[in-house]
Amino acid sequence: MTACTTETTKADDSKPAATESSSSTSSSLSGAPGGAPDGAGLPLADAIKKIPVAAEKRAGYERDSFKHWVDEDEDGCSTRQEVLIAEAVTAPKQGERCALTGGSWRSYYDEAEVTDARKLDIDHMVPLAEAFDSGAYDWTPERRQAYANDLSAERSLVAVTAKTNRSKADKDPAAWMPPSDSATCTYLVDWTATKLRWGLTADEAEQKALLERAEPCGDSVVQYESAS
Repeated sequence: MTACTTETTKADDSKPAATESSSSTSSSLSGAPGGAPDGAGLPLADAIKKIPVAAEKRAGYERDSFKHWVDEDEDGCSTRQEVLIAEAVTAPKQGERCALTGGSWRSYYDEAEVTDARKLDIDHMVPLAEAFDSGAYDWTPERRQAYANDLSAERSLVAVTAKTNRSKADKDPAAWMPPSDSATCTYLVDWTATKLRWGLTADEAEQKALLERAEPCGDSVVQYESAS
């Protein structure tokens, strides 16, 4: 099951990549409040080790239990469209009911430049199924909805080419990484920050893969705010 797929009636989005040494911050896309700050930042390897290790629990997962692409601030734009607007390299035109036309985006997973938003998917950095496996199985419906529409953290949702998103599906970094080498450190920072933000766990294979893949990312720093 893919993390998020495009809809023909709505545009999807692309998130510009951070540099290898840049932080994964929780800058708000929508102005929604975040949680309490969790320090000035941690070296990537230290942040990975801060994720609790636990076995995954998939039993009972249903994608519909994470209500997503809602219009939480009631401004006429869904979460998908909010991300599109925030991440555009060239801003699209916004029409009635937040219909978006034109614009350009950059898919950092594969370094693709995209001018047709229908060719982009909005990916949950930690896919919904992976989040469920890693602790969200025990969440309320309200917290699952907050997770699925997290506009308070800059890297929770990322717009990428549909091809890469569907290749990723619900895999963790032990099974999938972005095809572009330039995306490696950014992706590991974003994944780690999201897991820490939402208090999610990692299984042993995932933690091992994260630490091994993080070895070339010595300058990378993780910043996050715990979700309220």
